[in-house]
Amino acid sequence: MTATTSAHPPRRTPTSPWPALEPATPADAATPVDPATPADAAPAPAALAGPPTPAPPTPFTPRARLRAAAHRLGPPLLLYGSLKLLGFVVFLHLLDAAGDFRAKHPRFGGGARPWDVLGTWDGWWYQQIAAHGYHPELRPVPGATGLITLEGNSAAFFPLYPALMRLVSEVTGLGLFGAGMLVSVVASFVAALGIHAVAAHLGGRRAGLAAAGLWAVWPGSGVEWAVYSDSLYVALAAWTCHLVMRRRWLGAGVLAFAAGLNRPTAVSLIAALAVAALLAIHRHRRTEGVLFPLTAVAVAPTGLLGYLAWVGHRTGDPLGYFTLQSGAWAHEFDFGRQTLDVLTSVPVGHFDYLFAWRFADTVGVGVVLLAFLLLRLRPPAVLLVHTGVTLLLVLGSQQIFGNVSRYLLPAFPLFLPLALAARRLSLPVLCTVLAVAATASGSYAGYVLFELGVP
Repeated sequence: MTATTSAHPPRRTPTSPWPALEPATPADAATPVDPATPADAAPAPAALAGPPTPAPPTPFTPRARLRAAAHRLGPPLLLYGSLKLLGFVVFLHLLDAAGDFRAKHPRFGGGARPWDVLGTWDGWWYQQIAAHGYHPELRPVPGATGLITLEGNSAAFFPLYPALMRLVSEVTGLGLFGAGMLVSVVASFVAALGIHAVAAHLGGRRAGLAAAGLWAVWPGSGVEWAVYSDSLYVALAAWTCHLVMRRRWLGAGVLAFAAGLNRPTAVSLIAALAVAALLAIHRHRRTEGVLFPLTAVAVAPTGLLGYLAWVGHRTGDPLGYFTLQSGAWAHEFDFGRQTLDVLTSVPVGHFDYLFAWRFADTVGVGVVLLAFLLLRLRPPAVLLVHTGVTLLLVLGSQQIFGNVSRYLLPAFPLFLPLALAARRLSLPVLCTVLAVAATASGSYAGYVLFELGVP
């Protein structure tokens, strides 16, 4: 950054909502004059003065690297882990105090102990895939004429997460439940670092710290420490966006490929990468070339398209995955009709729409409204496209609306307006506010999702 010698400070560009990542360089101070030196004395020639003595290199030992990494990564990891553990303990306490899970089926939110609930619903399917593999088929339910006309099967769940469960189980000796929990917990910390990196890149370290804390307490965050694939997907999405913002195209393409093997909503991440790559080619073609961005665009969708093609081949229906989602789970794109029904019903206290869950739906409506705050900030293209397409896919589909707070976890740029506002708080105040939210999240982000709704 070039220093200015003008008496007036440099102007900030009014059109950019993001603050400068570094403080502006001050004007060079006037060089003091040695009173023993005549004012008109000529400086010594460079040849007579000799070359400057180089400073001795600072050894960067493994211990120094570890200290530097701990200084950089320790605060967001510590904050996220503390907040998440607080909310998790409250969640388990609420489950145990209510005790309703003991009367439920082990596949559908039941179990002998509170933590057994974390491996039910989708978690049950992931454990079956990790243990027995896939059995794709489109089997009609005899005599069914309603929304559910097909029997559910494992092909509705993408393969990356159960594959990691099986690998971790084989390596560590843990059961599939324990292996799934380990994958999810580790991935949640990786996601916290990715969200921190994106927010810090845009608004500084304090904004990054606040964003990592918000990831721990966000509505829907109850599935972050459960046998669910959400933490793994958000980790891949956050680091893909970060690499795109740094124009590390090959790494971003590989991560987007992996995300496509984890969740179908990876189409939003693939679209975001493609748009950002095309913009980069347009703006930086002469300096950076086109090979790496185009390679990333080509690699990114192959994981998603490959799995969809495999399911289509095994079921005998080119659109077999979507047929299964519609017929077995009543999930289909309805251009937002159900979402509009919910958004016009919940504010007036009506809950007579499809798949109504009072408390969970109310939380979901609040999350949807946060999208308008993000649009005001005009974020980088990769974040805007990723969030916009995720919102379009989630809100444009017929499904259990109470799960919206969970389905929108990958739209982590929704955290950014609050993170940028929270950086104005002192660190003790920020931690106090997030701790209160973490305590409450045991209810609204955990208990509501698993016990008062269907995750």
